[in-house]
Amino acid sequence: MIDPFLIGVLSNIGMMSLLALSAYLLLLVGEVSFGQQAFFGVGAYAGGIATALWGCSLGVALLFAALMGAAAQLLVALPTLRLRGFYFSVATLAFAEAVRILFGLFHYRRDVDGRMMGPDGENGFRDVRYIYDHNMGGQDYMLIVWALVVAVLLIFMLLEFSRYGPRLRMIGEDDIMAGLNGIHVTRYKLATSVAAGALAGLSGGLYIHAVTYVEPGVFGMMLGVHTLAYGLIGGLGTALGPLIGVLIDIGFLESFHGLSQYRMVIFGGIVVLLLIFRPRGLLDEVLVNRLNRLFWRGR
Repeated sequence: MIDPFLIGVLSNIGMMSLLALSAYLLLLVGEVSFGQQAFFGVGAYAGGIATALWGCSLGVALLFAALMGAAAQLLVALPTLRLRGFYFSVATLAFAEAVRILFGLFHYRRDVDGRMMGPDGENGFRDVRYIYDHNMGGQDYMLIVWALVVAVLLIFMLLEFSRYGPRLRMIGEDDIMAGLNGIHVTRYKLATSVAAGALAGLSGGLYIHAVTYVEPGVFGMMLGVHTLAYGLIGGLGTALGPLIGVLIDIGFLESFHGLSQYRMVIFGGIVVLLLIFRPRGLLDEVLVNRLNRLFWRGR
């Protein structure tokens, strides 16, 4: 029997990994987003409404969460993708804060079995108890989370070995040169944004069913900063990079209770040091290419 605390930590690592991968996708095309927490929040509310108020199954709710996250990010991407660098980052952060405020004003209550349930503004969204009402244990839910993480990683692997992966990286390096080489930059960026929103929404849908309760404060700016930092720490050379960043923050630092009060200081220090000495993260493109050559040479 796995320790319940360990199950909770592993589930949290899996859910945050999906959110980190959404920011990583945008980093591949050269866009630094501080607003992925907004689409995480949209997915959380959408997934919770689907099961708690509409009586949908978990699978349908997670699909709905991903679709709503993708739709929300598309709405943001259409007017902002023409912005570059700092301006795009500020625009995503401003949108995320606007969404957080809107969640504080969002009321959608329905009578479910004699109880009023649903989002209640600043009071949050309580009693999303699908996995408990369906006798789904924490270990079972953790396996669902990690099955989705593995599936997403396999998709990323296929992307890297297809023609689309190098094109995304080319856009991230120099979108003007990529356009001159016949790559439709705007189309690729829009598709990447939609996929990033879907991942963030899926992560939010998983999160609300794991903790049963969310409030607007959960989707604050620090969540967006951490989401972006995971990719910068772990490295941009492979999709495993953001997972390493999540493991360092949640897996390593949270495992030592004595470090809990210094966690933000330690995490911030790690980010600063890596940005100085390894600006593309631990698993950057150079290291990943070197490891690939060693692997294939060994075979």
